[in-house]
Amino acid sequence: MDTRQNDLYPDVTAAGGLVSAMKKAAELGMGEIWPVSSPTDDIIGIETTRGTMSVVPATEERLFRVRVHIPGILWDVPGFNWEIGATDDFGLLVEAVVAWREGVPIDELAARFTFLELDEFAGAIERGEPTSSQWDALLSSDFHRRQWNLLRRLHADEVLRHMFPTISHGAVRLCVDLFDGASRQVLVYEPSEESYEVIRPGVPGADWVEVPTGDLIAYLRTALTQE
Repeated sequence: MDTRQNDLYPDVTAAGGLVSAMKKAAELGMGEIWPVSSPTDDIIGIETTRGTMSVVPATEERLFRVRVHIPGILWDVPGFNWEIGATDDFGLLVEAVVAWREGVPIDELAARFTFLELDEFAGAIERGEPTSSQWDALLSSDFHRRQWNLLRRLHADEVLRHMFPTISHGAVRLCVDLFDGASRQVLVYEPSEESYEVIRPGVPGADWVEVPTGDLIAYLRTALTQE
């Protein structure tokens, strides 16, 4: 941590950094925390069945920002992220992270930790309905209006509507398993009404491929369902 952060987080600094501080807190009986690798000791990631939770200290004030990332490979794979709250209370932070990791129900989490902002998507994950919730959110978001035609076409297909959608740099990303960063996935970009450009991230030598409009659905089905 830099000098300014040392002033904001003396308890964390004294414990040897955020990762060490949270591990020590867990050893004192707050619960288990299993950190995953990160690019800096100022950030901690915890793998859970509800995505990878990360804790990021703010630099402008004492504040621990809590985020959840899906899929589970936190630092390397583009995915879906959302912030679920922030607190300046380190002890409360650790308790909330442990409770999330242990699978405490969303309603109980919201009641116990008022700093958490658990929106509809968090509830959809708990109900086992994150994919349908995400489709609804994207198809009703004016921010993604440019992708609406493509999203509607993909969602109309009985196979593709079961893939988890996100928007990445203007392209629609479909993933078979949102909790698995190595899951089969495609990115679809719509440069014109006559054709699309598709890439399969994670496939050796993958590059953008031009796919005619009439072949798009069949191409995506094959890319996402073949073993």
